[in-house]
Amino acid sequence: MRQQTYTVLIERDETGTYIAKVPDLRGCHTHARSIPELLKRVQEAIALCLDVEGEAARPLQFVGVQQVSVPS
Repeated sequence: MRQQTYTVLIERDETGTYIAKVPDLRGCHTHARSIPELLKRVQEAIALCLDVEGEAARPLQFVGVQQVSVPS
């Protein structure tokens, strides 16, 4: 079985819930109360997204993450 590696962005909201987003797969995201549970759930979400997207789903090369400030 071939394996692909996907970049997962993890954030935490004001309630302490962790949110995972997979930029390479449109609409692929999930949430959980702990990082271990989040990682399990994001693997399941990726598998489901790949079933839907099929061969069109190709991981991009990860370059980096930046936080940008703008006036509010």
